[in-house]
Formats: sequence, structure tokens, C-alpha cells
Amino acid sequence: MSAELAVRPTGRTGERRVVANVVRGSVGNLIEWYDWYAYTAFSVYFASAFFPKGNPTAQLLNTAGVFAIGFLMRPLGGWMLGRYADRFGRRAALTLSVTLMAAGSLVIALTPTYGSIGMLAPVLLVAARLVQGISVGGEYSTSATYLSEVASKGRRGFYSSFQYVTLVAGQLTALGVQIVLQQLLTSEQMSEWGWRIPFVIGAVGALVVMWLRRGMDETESYRQQAESGSRQRGTVRALLQHPKECLLVVGLTLGGTVAFYTYTTYLQKFMVNTAGMDKATVAWINFFALLAFLVLQPLAGALSDRVGRRKLLLGFGIAGTVLTVPLLTVLSTTTDPVVAFLLMFAGLAIVTGYTSINAIVKAELFPTNIRALGVGLPYALTVAIFGGTAELIALWLKLAGNEPVFYWYVSGCVLVSLVVYALMRETSQSSPLED
Repeated sequence: MSAELAVRPTGRTGERRVVANVVRGSVGNLIEWYDWYAYTAFSVYFASAFFPKGNPTAQLLNTAGVFAIGFLMRPLGGWMLGRYADRFGRRAALTLSVTLMAAGSLVIALTPTYGSIGMLAPVLLVAARLVQGISVGGEYSTSATYLSEVASKGRRGFYSSFQYVTLVAGQLTALGVQIVLQQLLTSEQMSEWGWRIPFVIGAVGALVVMWLRRGMDETESYRQQAESGSRQRGTVRALLQHPKECLLVVGLTLGGTVAFYTYTTYLQKFMVNTAGMDKATVAWINFFALLAFLVLQPLAGALSDRVGRRKLLLGFGIAGTVLTVPLLTVLSTTTDPVVAFLLMFAGLAIVTGYTSINAIVKAELFPTNIRALGVGLPYALTVAIFGGTAELIALWLKLAGNEPVFYWYVSGCVLVSLVVYALMRETSQSSPLED
């Protein structure tokens, strides 16, 4: 074994190295999720550009459908890039994922409107989101694995929580760009051409990150596994030897992903389309609520290093099951920005019990040779089926005049996960990640 593998940096030098790698990986994660969320943040402006004129809810339904289609590619991305990460390294897979995201953003930025090229416009939009779906599917599994493996023992919950810190920061950046553009451009200009600017920014940012990620350290866990010469790295056959762990990923993800996408992506449209609030006001509410949500992630992650992961998951499951319906019911009728902010933040605070630690919990379930694939594939399947369709189901029920049914749907999904949390073991104990 080489000296590089035999000696792990210790003390302040080793910790600085950990922090440097976490920062490099996290910046890339931020840009990836900025590109992904720019679509939802600006869909209220570009919906009419890609689809025929008509009912605004119907146009949003179309964009939500494309959003869901992008999610359907996430399992493919989780399989492709998860396998790639287990076979060729976490760093190589992270670089590839951000390259795909840059390509998707550039296509959206340059696609002409429906009025100019007809049905080709939504076709190109769908194609771009398919590529971005592959990218995001691979980004989650690989970044979750990378941050978990590169983190110091005893602080894995804290460091891995930065996946959602940067995920939310990406969404905040998208909202920040939206707020700035709303101040500089009129509503007509935003709908005509202003919505293209964030996608250009995303494409350029992704290219910069692609260069930065080439300088990241590979994780010690992967290097040791690669030197072992095992042929069972990143194969579905090897993954299927862990059926209980795969089902556990599905169960613990189901409620969390539905609640997360409800409060972080759909709520902006909900406050505009249901509560009747002004778009600019809603953007500010979302920005400050998500900023507070971001701050909670490392605090909860550090707490999980002390008390365990399972207690935080149980807290999310109980509160999410009981409080989802009341929160969304009150929010649907309020026009007070302060009340709307408090309700949104309450929902996000509940979801923190899941988001802050879901990456490390999944990583702690699988051995190194299939960790990226194990984290990514069952998670991406669950998110594609439940997370990606949350907004679509909500808008469809609203169009049908049964919107409150969606509140109970979210609560029911969380309840299913609560049962899983109650039955699962504490993953931070006896984890293959510590081998």
C-alpha cells in the first residue's frame, strides 16, 4: 500500500484538507442545483414562451409536467453516474455531471419561443431537462458519497449536511437572480427575454465548476477500494446483494422528498396561484425562508453526530404527519407576507430533520464498492416517482377543484416514512463507512 493510502492527514492540516475538499465539492453542488432550480423559479415567466397561450394554470401544468419528466431521468443518472463514480472515482463523476448540467442550461437559454418554431420549442425544452435530470441524478449520489467519505470521523453528519446547504444555496441564488431581474426589468421584459439570463449564468457557472472539480482530492475510501482490484465495483448485481438497504433508502426518502419539493419548489406557485399574492413579494418570502432553512442544515447535521440520525428522522416524521395539513390550509388563505413567511419557515424547519442528514444516512448503509450506486439509484427512483410529481399532482388537483386533497397526500407520504424511521436501526453505529 502506498504512503498516500497508509497515512491519513491528522490534526489541523488534515482538517483543513477536509474543509478544502468539502468546499470544492459543495461549490459544484451549488451551481448544479442553481441550474436545476432556475427552471422552477422562472417558470412563471417562460411558461407562455414554450407553450400555447391559454389558461395560466394549464401553462404552469405543462411546465410542471416537463419538470416531472426531468425527474424521470434521475434514476438513469443515478445508475449511470453512480456506477461511473464507483468504477472510476467520485471526482471524475462529479466533473461529468456538471458538464451535462451546463449543456442543458445552454439549450434552454438559446431555444426560440413557441411562437417562432412551434412544437419544436417544448421538444427542445424537454430534451434539455432530460439531460439535466441525468446530471442531477448523478450529482446527488456522487456528492453525497464524496462528502460522506471525505469527512472526518465523528463529524460526518456536520460535513455531509453541506450537500443541502449548497443545494438550498443554489435555489437561493436562483431566487436572488430573479429578485434582481425583477428590480431591473418590467414584467413584460421578464416574460419576453429576461428569463433567459439565469440560464446563461448557470451554463457559464457550470463550466467554471467543471474546471474547479478537476483539482479535488479523490476520497481515501475509493482509492483503497480501487487498489483492491475488486471487479464488483458499481454493479447492479452487487447492489442487489443489499435488498434491505435499498428498500430502506426508498422508505426513508418517500416522505422527505414529497415534503421537501412541496415547501421549496411548489410553494412559490402556491402562494401566487392559490393565495393570490404578488410574484415579487412571494420571491422575497421564499428567499428569506430558504436562507433560514440553509442555516439550520449544519446545526442539525452536527446535532446528529451527537444524538444519532434516527432521532432527527423521527422528529421530522411526527411533525410532518401532524402539521402539514394545518400549515398548508392556513397558507392557502393568507395574504400577509409575514404570516406566509412564518408558515413556510415552519414547514422547512420540520423538513430539516430529513434534509440535513439524509445523505449521510444513505451513505452509512452501503460498502464502498457500491456506495454511490446504492445511494443514488433507489433514491433517484423514489424522487422521480414521488418528489418530481408533487407539483404536478398539486396543480392537477387544483385544476380539478380538489386542492386540499394534496395537503393530505403530503401528510400521508410522511406517515409512511415515519413507520420506516420507527423500525430502522441507528445507521451511525456499525456503519460500513467506518471500515
